Amino acid sequence: MTTEDLIATYGPLAILIGAAFEGQTAVIIGAALSRQNIIPVWVVFTTGAVGSGVLDHLLFVLGRSFRQTGFVQKTIARPTFARALGMIERYPNSFILGFRFFYGLRAAGPVALGISSVSSLRFGILNALGSCIWSAIFVALGYLFGALAMTFLERFAPDKSPIIFVVVGVLVIGGLAVWRWRATRRRPLDPT
Repeated sequence: MTTEDLIATYGPLAILIGAAFEGQTAVIIGAALSRQNIIPVWVVFTTGAVGSGVLDHLLFVLGRSFRQTGFVQKTIARPTFARALGMIERYPNSFILGFRFFYGLRAAGPVALGISSVSSLRFGILNALGSCIWSAIFVALGYLFGALAMTFLERFAPDKSPIIFVVVGVLVIGGLAVWRWRATRRRPLDPT
């Protein structure tokens, strides 16, 4: 099995997991690979939207049904949580559609929505729509970025460019994950 076959086989699962836990980087890399006909673009879009939407819905359910758990209490204690609740009260529909685009609201947003008075049906419909919009934007960016990146890589390693692209992508995702993990560990909880 070639490297491209491995990427085509396991790439969609990596995009699904990456979209859920890391965010847009996995979708952008997947779209860049779709530009090289390794993964179909509709698969990248679908796995990105599903990964993002399912995790957000699970976080909503945690906020709605499991308010006393450690994760929810820790999320409530974050400074972004109070800001999220204020935005939900003023602009509930816009917040549901857009929270995934703002750093710091990725986990706090759906949990705050779960605690708010927003109905489950309303959240479910707007969350699905928001996930599709989010995925479409980052698939488009990745598709455009992929053309530029592959042109650059093909100049230096024409026969290995898809492999190099994946390795660089994995390193970027890993670096971002470590950076986020370290940043959240150093961030003191808001004492108020």
